[in-house]
Amino acid sequence: MKKIESQQQLQEEVSAFHRGFKTVLLATASADGIPDASYSPFILDDYGAVCIFVSELAQHTSNLASTSRASLLWIADEAQCRNLFARPRLMLQCSAVELPPRSPQWESSLTQLQQAHGKTIEVLRTLPDFHLFSLEAYSGNYVRGFSQAFSATGEQLAGWLR
Repeated sequence: MKKIESQQQLQEEVSAFHRGFKTVLLATASADGIPDASYSPFILDDYGAVCIFVSELAQHTSNLASTSRASLLWIADEAQCRNLFARPRLMLQCSAVELPPRSPQWESSLTQLQQAHGKTIEVLRTLPDFHLFSLEAYSGNYVRGFSQAFSATGEQLAGWLR
């Protein structure tokens, strides 16, 4: 892995990293603080937020609705890493907002989800127990490997999510 020479180069690398995934790992907690780890297919919407479409049957849905918080993780495949202790990864701390059904952002995001993930979304959007969440990152960390960790907030973080 070559050395990061500029913020632009870092931004491009982080953006390419998370765009290489179709799913994201989710960490949520209930209002009582009980942790839950899960995953979901996602898209990065036109507003720079991660959007997921999830069922009420999943614990993470009620956790998102009750606490409005999540941590997201994208991590390189074990088989692609020379050292398991230094797997490249991106972690985001997010605020979760449920998008109102049939709103312009809801329609736009579901269209993007369907383009990215196929006809399954077409079926799921007819089911009443599915909810669309916009996960808006407020801080993030990108780890390239040993001694190569970067943190971001604000505009720098927004650049990572373009």
